[in-house]
Amino acid sequence: MSTCTPVPPLPTNRVIVVGSGLAGLSAATQLTKQNVPVILLDRAERPGGNSIKASSGINGAPTRFQTPSGPNDDDERLFYADTVKSAGKAFASAETREKEIREKLISTVTKVSADAVYWLADEFGVDLSRVAQLGGHSRARTHRSAKGKPPGAAIVGALLDSLKANPFFELQTKSTVTKVLKEAKEVVGVEYTAEDGMHVLRGPVVFASGGFAGDIRGMVSKYRPDLAGYPSTNEAREGSQGLLEEVGAGLIDMEQVQVHPTGFVDEKNLSATVKFLAAEALRGEGGILLLSNGKRFVNELETREHVTDVITRSANALEGDLRQWEVTLLLDEGAATALDSHMQFYLWKGLMRKTTFGELGQSTIESVQEYADIVAVKKTDKLGRTAFGNWTLTDVQPDSVAFVGKVTPVLHFTMGGVIFNADSQVLDEQGDAIPGLWAAGEVTGGLHGQNRLGGSSLLECAVFGRIAGDAAAVFYQQHYL
Repeated sequence: MSTCTPVPPLPTNRVIVVGSGLAGLSAATQLTKQNVPVILLDRAERPGGNSIKASSGINGAPTRFQTPSGPNDDDERLFYADTVKSAGKAFASAETREKEIREKLISTVTKVSADAVYWLADEFGVDLSRVAQLGGHSRARTHRSAKGKPPGAAIVGALLDSLKANPFFELQTKSTVTKVLKEAKEVVGVEYTAEDGMHVLRGPVVFASGGFAGDIRGMVSKYRPDLAGYPSTNEAREGSQGLLEEVGAGLIDMEQVQVHPTGFVDEKNLSATVKFLAAEALRGEGGILLLSNGKRFVNELETREHVTDVITRSANALEGDLRQWEVTLLLDEGAATALDSHMQFYLWKGLMRKTTFGELGQSTIESVQEYADIVAVKKTDKLGRTAFGNWTLTDVQPDSVAFVGKVTPVLHFTMGGVIFNADSQVLDEQGDAIPGLWAAGEVTGGLHGQNRLGGSSLLECAVFGRIAGDAAAVFYQQHYL
């Protein structure tokens, strides 16, 4: 009769990871890889955070999945330049020390972006073979599955499955961190509440708890009162940056709240304050935006900040308490086919519908025919668009098929958060690292500046989550063994 060797109980002192999105899962993966015990806490009922909902992809350059385009092939230098441009005034106006930190963060995330993509594809089997060009990018570098699950769900699912099979890993959901513990100058653990009461854990801490775009009445109202009334893609929840501020963490870019130009307006529930995101990949694969008169009005692949600004200045406002605008997202069959898994979900939810141009009217036919003519010869249109994804329609007839949905700008992401460096160490206001504390993902600030490029959220989570995990492993082995 064979016997199984019992798994020894996990030690009392463990590395504590707060947040179960991609940043937290990446940190936990690196820790368990080195046989360091990890407990991962998340206040939600199910793990995955906002990462599990990510729908456009993860950036990487250069990778084997990108299609060569000649002498202007993508590389990390172009990606760096696009990211700096997107960061805008927050980067350009930074003083010496702050600019050095920002430059190093951008350099790190762009330099190892391809490695992050390969890590997910090769070690976890995530299909990232489809590449699209999103707004603000000069090249197609945002990776997702050619078919199958959206990227966020695929990536989170793969890492979670791997971690759950590891004896050094423990996951606790419905567990809310209420205090970060500090002795002298070092972070030594957390207090948290669960269904059975309050608990204390001791050990190094990696914070990956996400941003505050869902904290409408709290942090958004404090830092951006002008955004009151906007719907959000985030569930209502408090931001956790304040917990880190209490132990000395500095904050940066807190006023930099990203309004994504396209959240779906469900015509069955116009007043819903939480919206499903209309993935930027819908525009990256050829989709266009139309006003109520059927006319195009913006380069759909400009930065999110720019597209949002043009929408709020050009589109008709919808009636009601929420601040919403009347904009139509339109895809042809080619663009829709390239996003089949996305489209099946949107159609099932009633957020998009299949129709004909005859129903949409003559003005829309004329506007889309003009766009189709531009796509056919791959020339720049008058609005400045140069990439057209998988759009295939050339002759727009009344019986030609279109897929349409109503969209509006939505609060989506917060670029601000705790100050950190390229080693994922949390810094105080003087720029000194706080021992025993690391952070990764949307809880941090300083990387994106004024605007985050689509596809760079999953990327920063993978890059800095892994860095934080490796650093916390070394610290644990030096101080807790």
